[in-house]
Amino acid sequence: MLKVIARRIDQFISSQSAGGVVLALAALVALVVSNSSWSSYYQQFLQMPGMVKIGADGLLLSKPMLVWINDLWMAVFFFLVGLEIKRELLNGELASLKQAMLPAVAALGGMVVPALIYAAINWNDPVGLRGWGIPMATDIAFALGILALLGSRVPTSLKVFLTAVAIIDDLGAILIIAFFYTDNLSLTMLLAAGLGALVLLGLNRARVMAVGPYVVIGLLIWVCVLKSGIHPTLAGVITALAIPLSDGQGGSPLDRAEHALQPWVAYLVLPMFAFANAGVSLQGVTLATLTQTVPLGIAFGLLIGKAVGVFGASWLLIRFTHAQLPDQCRWSQFFGVCVLCGVGFTMSLFIGSLAFEGADAAYEAQVKIGVLLGSLLSGVAGVALLLASRKAF
Repeated sequence: MLKVIARRIDQFISSQSAGGVVLALAALVALVVSNSSWSSYYQQFLQMPGMVKIGADGLLLSKPMLVWINDLWMAVFFFLVGLEIKRELLNGELASLKQAMLPAVAALGGMVVPALIYAAINWNDPVGLRGWGIPMATDIAFALGILALLGSRVPTSLKVFLTAVAIIDDLGAILIIAFFYTDNLSLTMLLAAGLGALVLLGLNRARVMAVGPYVVIGLLIWVCVLKSGIHPTLAGVITALAIPLSDGQGGSPLDRAEHALQPWVAYLVLPMFAFANAGVSLQGVTLATLTQTVPLGIAFGLLIGKAVGVFGASWLLIRFTHAQLPDQCRWSQFFGVCVLCGVGFTMSLFIGSLAFEGADAAYEAQVKIGVLLGSLLSGVAGVALLLASRKAF
């Protein structure tokens, strides 16, 4: 059993690491294109209309490409996140209280402190204050990609710790989106989505092992959630949680779905999201732009808040309980990984798009600048700290 779990962790880390490289390239291309003579074509691509019509006089969904990517494509990403969360809770690093305690407390500290730092910096800007959730997330693909490049300087136990923290971060982000970045609720559509969730539960109870029926019902829930006012990506999580972990014969529908979906998410969904959301014009960006409260709050939240929150919460837990550092690692290495948790890219950009939806366009650019700056500085600082720890394994 331990060998199977170890193999799955290695496969997961390898997939996420390689995907992190592709994600970085997609973000870089977006930055280059949006600051070149091709910038108008880039904007035209994002505003390209897309329409889905169900029935002659039925449901019509008409949205630009950017919205389709952020609402539908990212629902696929959240579906994968839901699968990962369920697997870890039932048969992974979060399956027991002892295993889950350190990454759970670390993740909580890494969400609270960045939010407080951001709120303190933006306290006098009611609109800017809406972005308090932006620096709370860790980008698992980017962070694990960086760790993979460091090889033996980082023990596997720290990679597992970072993975667990990032997964719990994602769970926290899901709850934040559901409770704080949702408005104009339609009770009728919420009821319809709830009925869909009951159908998923019925499929699970009936031990339906084929993933297809769950996906079909999940798509219907996505439409209902979209029309309800809650962000539709949450439909991906609801669907994923219904997928059975075991078929009772040694197989796992959840594992099959996760392994089939990982390459598509790592090499298509997330890079496309990065390409569509990381493009920001740097024309006219000055030191004054970087010191505006929104980008400053995000950058400080990611670089300082994440490191202080994750490390501080972990230190307190280890100091006053029987919790221990991950195997074969030193405090200096542990702190380096805590700093890497400030690489927030994907989820931070996503929450930023929700926080300032309908606000002045200047906020959108400030979010992108703050996320890019904070993530870059966290990545560089984390690598420097880990390289300074000379003990290799």
